[in-house]
Amino acid sequence: MTEEVKPYTEREEKIGSWLINRIGRWQTTVYELSGGRIWNTFQGGPVAILTVVGRKTGKVRKIPLLYLRSGDDVVMTASKGGMSKLPVWYHNVAAADTVDIQIGAEKNTYRMREANEQEEQVLWPQLEAMYPDYKEYRLRVEDIRTIPVLIFSPVAG
Repeated sequence: MTEEVKPYTEREEKIGSWLINRIGRWQTTVYELSGGRIWNTFQGGPVAILTVVGRKTGKVRKIPLLYLRSGDDVVMTASKGGMSKLPVWYHNVAAADTVDIQIGAEKNTYRMREANEQEEQVLWPQLEAMYPDYKEYRLRVEDIRTIPVLIFSPVAG
């Protein structure tokens, strides 16, 4: 990147949030209807569908997110495209005992925890190799917030 990466303006975030929400709904529908065979990537990165119950509404929420496999664990970030605020789904996941994640046709139940500093040091280079825009997202929010790295471990069942 040759030019400086700056935070998004309020207007850019409003438009970006609207687009993420609308495109996410479409992608989730197509992904689920096709058993994860269609629209299972975003700009080259693999996509999974995270399902969580809203902490305030009690409604089921489904979010398409980039993911990285780390053994049996699934790693995701709460990046929201490098916007200044955490995505709403993050708060729901943090409050939930478990979530469901669909990768392709396979759905499993997971428990989330945030990566510690040492885990982040290992995972960020892998995340950026999988989806290079993560580097820009981190620069964009550098003085505003951190982007949590979330580790989802399967629930034995």
